[in-house]
Amino acid sequence: MTRPLRLVAVSGGLQRPSKSAALAQHLLDLIADEVPCEQRLVELGQLAPQLAGATWRSHLPDAVERELGAVEQADVLVVATPVFRGTYTGLFKHFFDFIHQDALIDKPVLLAATGGSERHALMIDHQLRPLFSFFQARTLPLGVYATDKDFADYRLQDKALIERACLAVQRALPLVELTRRPRPAAVEEAVAACA
Repeated sequence: MTRPLRLVAVSGGLQRPSKSAALAQHLLDLIADEVPCEQRLVELGQLAPQLAGATWRSHLPDAVERELGAVEQADVLVVATPVFRGTYTGLFKHFFDFIHQDALIDKPVLLAATGGSERHALMIDHQLRPLFSFFQARTLPLGVYATDKDFADYRLQDKALIERACLAVQRALPLVELTRRPRPAAVEEAVAACA
């Protein structure tokens, strides 16, 4: 029997409730409807007081270390951040600065962002995708961008956005399924040889 997928979302939202967290949770739920999984939502705004002043991972409190470990051990990541000054939040980048540079290799990552208007929609491809390319993660083909008008009481309400989120997950599923299969012995040997 295959174990449930470890599905982790990271929200760069700084407040609660957060549109970014709501979008991340919506995407988690869509994936969970298709694949047996254990879900976890990491809300960086809740970690901010413990995370913001740290310069070394060894100085982080256990609560932050647990969340970093969850991200590194996830089978699939969903990341969602508000757009500030045309890019992801500083806290979002600070959190990922602590992730081990090899921890996300080949990990599927579904990219999402929220912003005040449509003019920031390309941030997914111009900011988030390069960040996760550095980690050699497999950024999934379709990102999801939402504006303030797409929400009502921190729930997605725009039909076109809901359809895009569903399409993003459907297009991601083949890559997600690959994470559920054991790697061939030859691949495991090659990975071990490079370590």
